[in-house]
Amino acid sequence: MLLSLVLIWGLGSTVVLGVGNHFVAEAFDRALLDDAHALAAHVRGGQTGGLASPPLQLDLTPREVGLLRFDQSETVWFAVYATDGTFIAGDSHLAPGVVASGSSHAFSHLSQDGREMRRATLQIAGPPSFTVVIAQTTAERTQLLRRLLVYSGLAQLWLLVVLGSWLLRGIERDLHPLGALQDAMDQRDAADLQPLPPALTLQAGTSDVQRLGVALDGLLARVQQSLHAQREFAGNVAHELRTPLAGIRAQAAHALAHNDPAVWRSEIQGIAQAEQRASRTVDQLLALARAAEGGIALTLQPLALHTLVRDVLLRYLPRADALGVDLGAEGLDQAVVVRGNIALVEGILNNLLDNALRYGRGTPPRITVALSTEPGFGVLRVTDNGPGVDAALAQQLQQRWAQGDQGQHLGQGAGLGLAIVARYVQLMEGRLELSAASDAADGSGLAASVWLPLAPTAPAPSNMVHAPP
Repeated sequence: MLLSLVLIWGLGSTVVLGVGNHFVAEAFDRALLDDAHALAAHVRGGQTGGLASPPLQLDLTPREVGLLRFDQSETVWFAVYATDGTFIAGDSHLAPGVVASGSSHAFSHLSQDGREMRRATLQIAGPPSFTVVIAQTTAERTQLLRRLLVYSGLAQLWLLVVLGSWLLRGIERDLHPLGALQDAMDQRDAADLQPLPPALTLQAGTSDVQRLGVALDGLLARVQQSLHAQREFAGNVAHELRTPLAGIRAQAAHALAHNDPAVWRSEIQGIAQAEQRASRTVDQLLALARAAEGGIALTLQPLALHTLVRDVLLRYLPRADALGVDLGAEGLDQAVVVRGNIALVEGILNNLLDNALRYGRGTPPRITVALSTEPGFGVLRVTDNGPGVDAALAQQLQQRWAQGDQGQHLGQGAGLGLAIVARYVQLMEGRLELSAASDAADGSGLAASVWLPLAPTAPAPSNMVHAPP
Protein backbone atom coordinates (compact mmCIF):
# COMPACT_ATOMS: atom_id res chain seq x y z
CA MET A 1 0.00 0.00 0.00
CA LEU A 2 2.82 2.41 0.88
CA LEU A 3 4.59 1.60 -2.39
CA SER A 4 1.40 2.45 -4.27
CA LEU A 5 1.11 5.73 -2.40
CA VAL A 6 4.73 6.62 -3.24
CA LEU A 7 4.11 5.84 -6.90
CA ILE A 8 0.97 7.99 -6.85
CA TRP A 9 2.94 10.79 -5.19
CA GLY A 10 5.60 10.62 -7.92
CA LEU A 11 2.94 10.61 -10.62
CA GLY A 12 1.21 13.58 -9.00
CA SER A 13 4.46 15.51 -8.84
CA THR A 14 5.08 14.82 -12.52
CA VAL A 15 1.61 16.02 -13.42
CA VAL A 16 2.07 19.16 -11.30
CA LEU A 17 5.41 19.84 -12.99
CA GLY A 18 3.91 19.42 -16.46
CA VAL A 19 0.89 21.62 -15.73
CA GLY A 20 3.02 24.22 -13.95
CA ASN A 21 5.52 24.33 -16.81
CA HIS A 22 2.69 24.97 -19.27
CA PHE A 23 1.14 27.84 -17.36
CA VAL A 24 4.49 29.39 -16.32
CA ALA A 25 5.68 29.33 -19.94
CA GLU A 26 2.37 30.83 -21.04
CA ALA A 27 2.68 33.67 -18.51
CA PHE A 28 6.30 34.47 -19.45
CA ASP A 29 5.53 34.29 -23.16
CA ARG A 30 2.63 36.70 -22.75
CA ALA A 31 4.88 39.15 -20.89
CA LEU A 32 7.52 38.78 -23.61
CA LEU A 33 4.90 39.48 -26.31
CA ASP A 34 3.70 42.54 -24.39
CA ASP A 35 7.26 43.88 -24.36
CA ALA A 36 7.47 43.30 -28.13
CA HIS A 37 4.24 45.30 -28.68
CA ALA A 38 5.55 48.06 -26.43
CA LEU A 39 8.79 48.16 -28.45
CA ALA A 40 6.85 48.24 -31.76
CA ALA A 41 4.98 51.32 -30.54
CA HIS A 42 8.25 53.27 -30.62
CA VAL A 43 9.11 52.49 -34.26
CA ARG A 44 8.76 55.61 -36.46
CA GLY A 45 9.03 56.45 -40.17
CA GLY A 46 8.57 54.25 -43.19
CA GLN A 47 6.39 54.58 -46.29
CA THR A 48 2.88 55.88 -45.70
CA GLY A 49 0.35 56.56 -48.44
CA GLY A 50 2.91 56.20 -51.23
CA LEU A 51 4.62 59.52 -50.26
CA ALA A 52 8.26 59.77 -49.36
CA SER A 53 8.85 59.69 -45.63
CA PRO A 54 11.78 59.24 -43.24
CA PRO A 55 13.20 55.70 -42.99
CA LEU A 56 12.22 53.39 -40.15
CA GLN A 57 13.91 54.08 -36.84
CA LEU A 58 13.48 53.21 -33.22
CA ASP A 59 12.44 56.27 -31.28
CA LEU A 60 14.09 55.42 -27.94
CA THR A 61 16.73 57.27 -25.99
CA PRO A 62 19.71 55.38 -24.61
CA ARG A 63 18.17 55.63 -21.15
CA GLU A 64 14.91 54.11 -22.38
CA VAL A 65 16.85 51.36 -24.10
CA GLY A 66 18.63 50.62 -20.83
CA LEU A 67 15.33 50.45 -19.03
CA LEU A 68 14.04 48.05 -21.68
CA ARG A 69 17.02 45.79 -21.20
CA PHE A 70 16.92 45.96 -17.42
CA ASP A 71 15.88 42.84 -15.54
CA GLN A 72 16.97 41.69 -12.09
CA SER A 73 17.66 38.10 -13.05
CA GLU A 74 17.42 37.83 -16.85
CA THR A 75 19.31 39.13 -19.90
CA VAL A 76 17.18 40.76 -22.61
CA TRP A 77 18.00 41.30 -26.29
CA PHE A 78 15.89 42.95 -28.96
CA ALA A 79 16.06 43.85 -32.63
CA VAL A 80 13.91 45.59 -35.24
CA TYR A 81 13.97 44.58 -38.91
CA ALA A 82 12.34 46.05 -41.98
CA THR A 83 10.11 43.98 -44.21
CA ASP A 84 12.97 43.24 -46.57
CA GLY A 85 15.14 42.03 -43.66
CA THR A 86 17.14 45.23 -43.22
CA PHE A 87 18.36 45.67 -39.66
CA ILE A 88 16.90 48.82 -38.08
CA ALA A 89 17.95 48.85 -34.42
CA GLY A 90 18.85 46.72 -31.44
CA ASP A 91 21.12 43.68 -31.37
CA SER A 92 22.06 42.65 -34.88
CA HIS A 93 23.03 39.12 -33.82
CA LEU A 94 19.42 38.41 -32.80
CA ALA A 95 17.74 36.91 -35.86
CA PRO A 96 13.95 36.78 -36.18
CA GLY A 97 12.09 33.49 -35.91
CA VAL A 98 9.70 31.94 -38.38
CA VAL A 99 6.11 33.13 -38.11
CA ALA A 100 3.48 30.81 -39.50
CA SER A 101 1.21 32.05 -42.26
CA GLY A 102 -1.92 33.69 -40.90
CA SER A 103 -0.32 34.48 -37.53
CA SER A 104 1.24 37.74 -36.33
CA HIS A 105 3.69 36.33 -33.79
CA ALA A 106 5.61 33.20 -32.89
CA PHE A 107 7.63 31.87 -29.94
CA SER A 108 10.76 29.76 -30.21
CA HIS A 109 13.82 28.61 -28.29
CA LEU A 110 17.38 29.49 -29.22
CA SER A 111 20.82 29.24 -27.71
CA GLN A 112 23.00 32.35 -27.39
CA ASP A 113 26.51 32.25 -25.92
CA GLY A 114 25.74 28.90 -24.32
CA ARG A 115 22.59 30.14 -22.66
CA GLU A 116 19.07 28.97 -23.36
CA MET A 117 16.74 31.79 -24.43
CA ARG A 118 13.08 32.25 -25.27
CA ARG A 119 12.39 34.38 -28.35
CA ALA A 120 9.24 36.22 -29.42
CA THR A 121 8.89 37.36 -33.04
CA LEU A 122 6.19 39.97 -33.80
CA GLN A 123 5.27 41.03 -37.32
CA ILE A 124 3.56 44.40 -37.68
CA ALA A 125 1.46 44.78 -40.83
CA GLY A 126 1.87 48.36 -42.16
CA PRO A 127 2.07 50.75 -43.27
CA PRO A 128 4.73 50.76 -42.14
CA SER A 129 5.50 46.99 -41.96
CA PHE A 130 8.35 45.67 -39.82
CA THR A 131 9.37 42.86 -37.50
CA VAL A 132 10.22 43.11 -33.82
CA VAL A 133 12.28 40.40 -32.13
CA ILE A 134 12.80 40.22 -28.39
CA ALA A 135 14.55 37.42 -26.50
CA GLN A 136 15.09 36.65 -22.85
CA THR A 137 17.06 34.06 -20.89
CA THR A 138 15.03 31.35 -19.11
CA ALA A 139 16.77 31.23 -15.74
CA GLU A 140 13.88 32.88 -13.88
CA ARG A 141 11.19 30.64 -15.30
CA THR A 142 13.36 27.58 -14.57
CA GLN A 143 13.84 28.75 -11.00
CA LEU A 144 10.10 29.36 -10.67
CA LEU A 145 9.35 25.87 -11.91
CA ARG A 146 11.87 24.43 -9.47
CA ARG A 147 10.25 26.27 -6.55
CA LEU A 148 6.82 25.15 -7.70
CA LEU A 149 7.98 21.55 -7.85
CA VAL A 150 9.66 21.73 -4.43
CA TYR A 151 6.75 23.38 -2.65
CA SER A 152 4.10 21.18 -4.26
CA GLY A 153 6.24 18.07 -3.69
CA LEU A 154 6.72 18.95 -0.01
CA ALA A 155 3.00 19.58 0.40
CA GLN A 156 2.16 16.25 -1.27
CA LEU A 157 4.82 14.50 0.80
CA TRP A 158 3.29 15.89 3.98
CA LEU A 159 -0.14 14.73 2.83
CA LEU A 160 1.40 11.35 1.96
CA VAL A 161 2.83 10.97 5.46
CA VAL A 162 -0.48 11.96 7.06
CA LEU A 163 -2.47 9.64 4.79
CA GLY A 164 0.00 6.78 5.27
CA SER A 165 -0.11 7.14 9.05
CA TRP A 166 -3.90 7.24 9.06
CA LEU A 167 -4.13 4.21 6.77
CA LEU A 168 -1.60 2.26 8.80
CA ARG A 169 -3.52 2.89 12.00
CA GLY A 170 -6.80 2.04 10.31
CA ILE A 171 -5.47 -1.14 8.73
CA GLU A 172 -3.83 -2.21 11.98
CA ARG A 173 -7.13 -1.62 13.77
CA ASP A 174 -9.10 -3.52 11.12
CA LEU A 175 -6.62 -6.41 10.98
CA HIS A 176 -6.41 -6.79 14.74
CA PRO A 177 -9.48 -9.09 14.77
CA LEU A 178 -7.73 -11.27 12.19
CA GLY A 179 -4.76 -11.62 14.54
CA ALA A 180 -7.10 -12.46 17.41
CA LEU A 181 -8.87 -14.94 15.15
CA GLN A 182 -5.55 -16.55 14.20
CA ASP A 183 -4.54 -16.84 17.86
CA ALA A 184 -7.92 -18.34 18.76
CA MET A 185 -7.68 -20.92 15.96
CA ASP A 186 -4.04 -21.78 16.83
CA GLN A 187 -4.96 -22.43 20.45
CA ARG A 188 -7.91 -24.67 19.60
CA ASP A 189 -7.87 -28.40 19.92
CA ALA A 190 -8.45 -30.36 16.71
CA ALA A 191 -11.68 -31.77 18.14
CA ASP A 192 -13.07 -28.35 19.13
CA LEU A 193 -15.53 -27.37 16.38
CA GLN A 194 -17.67 -24.98 18.40
CA PRO A 195 -18.56 -21.64 16.76
CA LEU A 196 -16.25 -18.70 17.31
CA PRO A 197 -17.00 -16.45 20.28
CA PRO A 198 -19.41 -13.70 19.16
CA ALA A 199 -17.15 -11.00 20.60
CA LEU A 200 -14.34 -12.16 18.30
CA THR A 201 -16.29 -11.32 15.13
CA LEU A 202 -18.38 -8.43 16.40
CA GLN A 203 -15.29 -6.40 17.33
CA ALA A 204 -14.17 -6.41 13.69
CA GLY A 205 -14.04 -2.93 12.23
CA THR A 206 -15.07 -3.97 8.71
CA SER A 207 -17.90 -6.07 7.34
CA ASP A 208 -15.36 -8.17 5.38
CA VAL A 209 -13.80 -9.51 8.58
CA GLN A 210 -17.24 -10.09 10.05
CA ARG A 211 -18.27 -12.08 6.97
CA LEU A 212 -15.05 -14.10 7.29
CA GLY A 213 -15.99 -14.99 10.86
CA VAL A 214 -19.48 -16.01 9.76
CA ALA A 215 -18.01 -18.14 6.95
CA LEU A 216 -15.65 -19.86 9.41
CA ASP A 217 -18.55 -20.56 11.74
CA GLY A 218 -20.46 -22.10 8.86
CA LEU A 219 -17.46 -24.24 7.90
CA LEU A 220 -17.01 -25.44 11.49
CA ALA A 221 -20.71 -26.28 11.70
CA ARG A 222 -20.56 -28.31 8.46
CA VAL A 223 -17.42 -30.14 9.59
CA GLN A 224 -19.01 -30.84 12.97
CA GLN A 225 -22.14 -32.15 11.26
CA SER A 226 -20.05 -34.38 9.01
CA LEU A 227 -18.05 -35.75 11.93
CA HIS A 228 -21.23 -36.31 13.89
CA ALA A 229 -22.69 -38.26 10.96
CA GLN A 230 -19.52 -40.35 10.70
CA ARG A 231 -19.50 -41.09 14.43
CA GLU A 232 -23.20 -41.89 14.34
CA PHE A 233 -22.69 -44.20 11.36
CA ALA A 234 -19.80 -46.00 13.09
CA GLY A 235 -21.84 -46.33 16.29
CA ASN A 236 -24.89 -47.57 14.40
CA VAL A 237 -22.84 -50.17 12.53
CA ALA A 238 -21.21 -51.38 15.75
CA HIS A 239 -24.56 -51.51 17.54
CA GLU A 240 -26.49 -53.28 14.80
CA LEU A 241 -23.78 -55.78 13.88
CA ARG A 242 -23.07 -56.84 17.46
CA THR A 243 -26.22 -59.00 17.74
CA PRO A 244 -25.99 -60.86 14.37
CA LEU A 245 -22.25 -61.41 14.83
CA ALA A 246 -22.84 -62.80 18.33
CA GLY A 247 -25.54 -65.07 16.91
CA ILE A 248 -23.26 -66.23 14.10
CA ARG A 249 -20.51 -66.94 16.63
CA ALA A 250 -22.89 -68.89 18.89
CA GLN A 251 -24.31 -70.90 15.98
CA ALA A 252 -20.83 -71.69 14.70
CA ALA A 253 -19.75 -72.86 18.18
CA HIS A 254 -22.89 -74.98 18.51
CA ALA A 255 -22.28 -76.56 15.10
CA LEU A 256 -18.66 -77.34 15.95
CA ALA A 257 -19.76 -79.00 19.23
CA HIS A 258 -21.90 -81.59 17.38
CA ASN A 259 -21.14 -84.24 14.82
CA ASP A 260 -24.69 -84.49 13.48
CA PRO A 261 -24.88 -83.22 9.83
CA ALA A 262 -28.49 -82.17 10.41
CA VAL A 263 -27.32 -79.85 13.20
CA TRP A 264 -24.62 -78.49 10.94
CA ARG A 265 -27.14 -77.79 8.16
CA SER A 266 -29.54 -76.08 10.54
CA GLU A 267 -26.85 -73.89 12.05
CA ILE A 268 -25.36 -73.00 8.65
CA GLN A 269 -28.81 -71.94 7.45
CA GLY A 270 -29.15 -69.77 10.55
CA ILE A 271 -25.70 -68.29 9.91
CA ALA A 272 -26.69 -67.50 6.29
CA GLN A 273 -29.91 -65.80 7.44
CA ALA A 274 -28.03 -63.78 10.06
CA GLU A 275 -25.49 -62.74 7.42
CA GLN A 276 -28.31 -61.59 5.13
CA ARG A 277 -29.85 -59.53 7.93
CA ALA A 278 -26.48 -58.00 8.80
CA SER A 279 -25.76 -57.21 5.13
CA ARG A 280 -29.16 -55.57 4.68
CA THR A 281 -28.65 -53.51 7.84
CA VAL A 282 -25.24 -52.30 6.59
CA ASP A 283 -26.77 -51.37 3.20
CA GLN A 284 -29.49 -49.36 4.92
CA LEU A 285 -26.98 -47.60 7.16
CA LEU A 286 -24.88 -46.69 4.15
CA ALA A 287 -27.95 -45.38 2.33
CA LEU A 288 -28.92 -43.29 5.35
CA ALA A 289 -25.38 -41.90 5.65
CA ARG A 290 -25.35 -40.97 1.95
CA ALA A 291 -28.72 -39.29 2.37
CA ALA A 292 -27.41 -37.27 5.31
CA GLU A 293 -24.33 -36.15 3.35
CA GLY A 294 -25.87 -35.83 -0.13
CA GLY A 295 -28.05 -32.78 0.26
CA ILE A 296 -25.34 -30.39 -0.92
CA ALA A 297 -24.43 -32.05 -4.22
CA LEU A 298 -27.91 -33.41 -5.06
CA THR A 299 -29.08 -32.76 -8.62
CA LEU A 300 -32.82 -32.65 -9.30
CA GLN A 301 -34.10 -32.97 -12.86
CA PRO A 302 -37.31 -33.94 -14.69
CA LEU A 303 -38.04 -37.63 -14.10
CA ALA A 304 -40.66 -39.87 -15.75
CA LEU A 305 -42.09 -41.31 -12.53
CA HIS A 306 -44.58 -43.68 -14.22
CA THR A 307 -41.79 -45.38 -16.19
CA LEU A 308 -39.56 -45.72 -13.15
CA VAL A 309 -42.35 -47.23 -11.01
CA ARG A 310 -43.21 -49.74 -13.74
CA ASP A 311 -39.58 -50.91 -14.02
CA VAL A 312 -39.17 -51.30 -10.24
CA LEU A 313 -42.41 -53.27 -9.96
CA LEU A 314 -41.24 -55.67 -12.66
CA ARG A 315 -38.13 -56.39 -10.61
CA TYR A 316 -40.22 -57.15 -7.48
CA LEU A 317 -42.75 -59.45 -9.17
CA PRO A 318 -40.69 -62.68 -8.74
CA ARG A 319 -40.25 -62.05 -5.02
CA ALA A 320 -43.94 -61.21 -4.59
CA ASP A 321 -44.95 -64.40 -6.43
CA ALA A 322 -42.64 -66.47 -4.26
CA LEU A 323 -44.30 -65.02 -1.12
CA GLY A 324 -47.81 -65.39 -2.53
CA VAL A 325 -48.44 -61.65 -2.49
CA ASP A 326 -50.78 -60.01 -4.99
CA LEU A 327 -48.65 -57.07 -6.26
CA GLY A 328 -50.66 -54.67 -8.42
CA ALA A 329 -50.42 -51.17 -9.84
CA GLU A 330 -52.80 -48.31 -10.65
CA GLY A 331 -52.40 -45.11 -12.65
CA LEU A 332 -49.23 -46.09 -14.52
CA ASP A 333 -50.88 -45.41 -17.89
CA GLN A 334 -50.81 -41.66 -17.13
CA ALA A 335 -47.54 -39.77 -17.66
CA VAL A 336 -46.32 -38.17 -14.43
CA VAL A 337 -43.15 -36.09 -14.65
CA VAL A 338 -41.69 -34.95 -11.34
CA ARG A 339 -38.57 -33.09 -10.33
CA GLY A 340 -36.36 -35.55 -8.51
CA ASN A 341 -33.34 -37.81 -8.49
CA ILE A 342 -33.61 -41.29 -10.02
CA ALA A 343 -31.41 -42.95 -7.35
CA LEU A 344 -33.43 -41.45 -4.49
CA VAL A 345 -36.80 -42.34 -6.04
CA GLU A 346 -35.62 -45.93 -6.57
CA GLY A 347 -34.48 -46.01 -2.94
CA ILE A 348 -37.93 -44.83 -1.82
CA LEU A 349 -39.70 -47.51 -3.87
CA ASN A 350 -37.30 -50.24 -2.78
CA ASN A 351 -37.77 -49.49 0.91
CA LEU A 352 -41.56 -49.09 0.73
CA LEU A 353 -42.02 -52.30 -1.26
CA ASP A 354 -39.59 -54.20 0.98
CA ASN A 355 -41.46 -53.07 4.09
CA ALA A 356 -44.83 -54.00 2.54
CA LEU A 357 -43.59 -57.48 1.55
CA ARG A 358 -42.15 -58.08 5.02
CA TYR A 359 -44.89 -56.74 7.26
CA GLY A 360 -48.02 -56.35 5.11
CA ARG A 361 -49.24 -59.92 5.52
CA GLY A 362 -53.03 -59.76 5.15
CA THR A 363 -55.38 -62.56 4.16
CA PRO A 364 -54.75 -62.89 1.30
CA PRO A 365 -51.68 -60.58 1.19
CA ARG A 366 -52.14 -57.74 -1.24
CA ILE A 367 -49.96 -54.72 -2.16
CA THR A 368 -51.03 -51.91 -4.50
CA VAL A 369 -48.78 -49.24 -5.97
CA ALA A 370 -50.81 -46.24 -7.18
CA LEU A 371 -49.68 -43.16 -9.06
CA SER A 372 -51.71 -39.95 -9.33
CA THR A 373 -51.32 -36.18 -9.54
CA GLU A 374 -52.47 -33.34 -7.33
CA PRO A 375 -51.97 -29.60 -7.88
CA GLY A 376 -48.19 -29.14 -8.08
CA PHE A 377 -47.32 -32.68 -6.99
CA GLY A 378 -47.09 -36.22 -8.24
CA VAL A 379 -48.31 -38.70 -5.61
CA LEU A 380 -46.82 -42.19 -5.22
CA ARG A 381 -48.79 -44.41 -2.81
CA VAL A 382 -47.88 -47.95 -1.64
CA THR A 383 -50.77 -49.68 0.16
CA ASP A 384 -50.87 -53.07 1.90
CA ASN A 385 -53.54 -54.94 3.85
CA GLY A 386 -51.39 -55.78 6.85
CA PRO A 387 -51.97 -54.88 10.51
CA GLY A 388 -51.37 -51.17 9.91
CA VAL A 389 -50.26 -48.56 12.45
CA ASP A 390 -51.94 -45.82 14.46
CA ALA A 391 -51.26 -42.10 13.96
CA ALA A 392 -48.74 -41.78 16.83
CA LEU A 393 -46.75 -44.79 15.66
CA ALA A 394 -46.85 -43.52 12.05
CA GLN A 395 -44.82 -40.45 13.07
CA GLN A 396 -42.50 -42.49 15.25
CA LEU A 397 -41.69 -44.96 12.45
CA GLN A 398 -40.07 -42.14 10.44
CA GLN A 399 -37.30 -41.93 13.05
CA ARG A 400 -34.23 -44.17 13.12
CA TRP A 401 -34.45 -47.51 14.94
CA ALA A 402 -38.20 -47.20 15.43
CA GLN A 403 -40.18 -50.43 14.89
CA GLY A 404 -43.76 -51.46 15.38
CA ASP A 405 -44.98 -54.60 17.12
CA GLN A 406 -45.01 -56.52 13.83
CA GLY A 407 -41.39 -55.62 13.07
CA GLN A 408 -40.22 -56.55 16.54
CA HIS A 409 -42.13 -59.83 16.33
CA LEU A 410 -40.57 -60.81 13.01
CA GLY A 411 -37.10 -59.63 14.10
CA GLN A 412 -36.01 -58.94 10.51
CA GLY A 413 -35.63 -55.17 10.31
CA ALA A 414 -33.58 -52.53 12.03
CA GLY A 415 -36.07 -49.65 11.95
CA LEU A 416 -34.24 -47.77 9.21
CA GLY A 417 -36.34 -48.26 6.06
CA LEU A 418 -38.93 -45.53 6.65
CA ALA A 419 -36.26 -43.21 8.09
CA ILE A 420 -34.38 -43.52 4.79
CA VAL A 421 -37.60 -42.84 2.84
CA ALA A 422 -38.35 -39.74 4.96
CA ARG A 423 -34.83 -38.38 4.40
CA TYR A 424 -34.93 -39.03 0.65
CA VAL A 425 -38.29 -37.29 0.34
CA GLN A 426 -36.96 -34.31 2.31
CA LEU A 427 -33.95 -34.01 -0.02
CA MET A 428 -36.30 -33.82 -3.03
CA GLU A 429 -38.47 -31.15 -1.35
CA GLY A 430 -41.45 -33.49 -1.01
CA ARG A 431 -43.33 -34.97 1.94
CA LEU A 432 -44.16 -38.41 3.35
CA GLU A 433 -47.40 -39.44 5.01
CA LEU A 434 -48.27 -42.75 6.71
CA SER A 435 -51.95 -43.49 7.20
CA ALA A 436 -54.45 -46.34 7.38
CA ALA A 437 -55.35 -47.96 4.09
CA SER A 438 -58.74 -46.58 3.02
CA ASP A 439 -59.75 -49.68 1.03
CA ALA A 440 -59.21 -52.22 3.84
CA ALA A 441 -62.44 -53.88 4.97
CA ASP A 442 -61.47 -53.86 8.64
CA GLY A 443 -59.79 -50.48 8.63
CA SER A 444 -56.32 -52.00 8.89
CA GLY A 445 -53.45 -51.83 6.45
CA LEU A 446 -50.88 -49.13 5.83
CA ALA A 447 -50.76 -46.53 3.05
CA ALA A 448 -47.39 -44.81 2.56
CA SER A 449 -47.90 -41.71 0.38
CA VAL A 450 -45.05 -39.70 -1.11
CA TRP A 451 -45.62 -36.25 -2.65
CA LEU A 452 -42.95 -35.13 -5.13
CA PRO A 453 -43.05 -31.72 -6.89
CA LEU A 454 -44.03 -31.82 -10.55
CA ALA A 455 -41.53 -30.62 -13.13
CA PRO A 456 -42.24 -26.93 -14.00
CA THR A 457 -42.51 -27.61 -17.74
CA ALA A 458 -42.86 -30.73 -19.83
CA PRO A 459 -39.34 -31.36 -21.23
CA ALA A 460 -38.56 -32.84 -24.61
CA PRO A 461 -38.40 -36.65 -24.61
CA SER A 462 -34.66 -36.59 -25.29
CA ASN A 463 -34.04 -34.57 -22.09
CA MET A 464 -36.31 -36.59 -19.81
CA VAL A 465 -34.68 -39.02 -17.41
CA HIS A 466 -36.05 -42.56 -17.67
CA ALA A 467 -35.27 -45.55 -15.56
CA PRO A 468 -32.70 -47.92 -17.08
CA PRO A 469 -34.21 -51.04 -18.70
